[in-house]
Amino acid sequence: MKGFDSKFKDFPDYIIEITREIWEGRGLATLHDCYAPDIVVRSPGSVVIGNENVIGATMATLAEFPDRELLGEDVIWSGTPEEGMLSSHRILTMATHLGDGVYGTATGKRLTYRVIADCHAKNNAIDDEWLIRDQGAIVRQMGWDVTDYTRDLIMREGGPETCVKPFTPDIDQPGPYKGRGNDNEWGERHADILNRIMSADITVIKAEYDRAVQSEYPGGVTGHGWDPVERFWMGLRAAFPTAKFEIHHQIGRDDPHMPPRSAIRWSLTGTHDGWGSFGKPTGAQVHVMGASHAEFGAVVPGQVKLRRDWTLFDETSVWKQILLHKGDL
Repeated sequence: MKGFDSKFKDFPDYIIEITREIWEGRGLATLHDCYAPDIVVRSPGSVVIGNENVIGATMATLAEFPDRELLGEDVIWSGTPEEGMLSSHRILTMATHLGDGVYGTATGKRLTYRVIADCHAKNNAIDDEWLIRDQGAIVRQMGWDVTDYTRDLIMREGGPETCVKPFTPDIDQPGPYKGRGNDNEWGERHADILNRIMSADITVIKAEYDRAVQSEYPGGVTGHGWDPVERFWMGLRAAFPTAKFEIHHQIGRDDPHMPPRSAIRWSLTGTHDGWGSFGKPTGAQVHVMGASHAEFGAVVPGQVKLRRDWTLFDETSVWKQILLHKGDL
């Protein structure tokens, strides 16, 4: 890979290895080299600018979860070393809450949750990132109700006026990556499915998903079959029925020894004006930053279906926007 250290076999190897080195190898100093000085890291909870701030946040996380392991389940990517590459890295994290921190007093609870991180890299450094962590799964495993945790977080951050404001397009900061992914057929197929769901065409689920589909959704919820898929997507869309659905980035890949797969980063932006996954409508203006990975295959020859679906957004950031609007603290 032109511009990258020769020790890396390819781009997925680069992404998986630097992740392991930083988190499990405690190579925090390598962030000075593998993260650009002015990197922009967007997560549903905030925007962080600069690798010094990233290093500080990483140290705080390791202090709270010192045994954190990050298992790279997949790297779905596009681009070239010369122009820059975008990876959508799906991670299964295991950690024990052994230190006090953003999640409160140490509980000793053992956690398992997923993260999807979209990272742009060029010349051996990451310079743009979108990071979604399954906060709902984390706080539930610690024994919290998600809304109670979010209320507590707002107050620990100083109250409604001074708390950290969740990410919205209004506070986004421009980064160097302007790409939209690729035009591979699997990304196109995945995008069409999501667009149809968000247009209330729920029939697409039984038409395009395998009957034995495995789904992995926010809150660490695993499902099998069509019903969990329908409940999840209808519950989300019903909560924000007039919100604008937008696909920001899509990648499709068909690699040797791997099933056809895709990665899509998307958002819902609008009003909490419906009954759904977030309770009674409040009229709050909400931005949902989401990411989805999919694998396709044919159990019956000639009948290619979506067989595994991973989707993440941060429930606590959605609730934070709703609670700040309601003033229900």
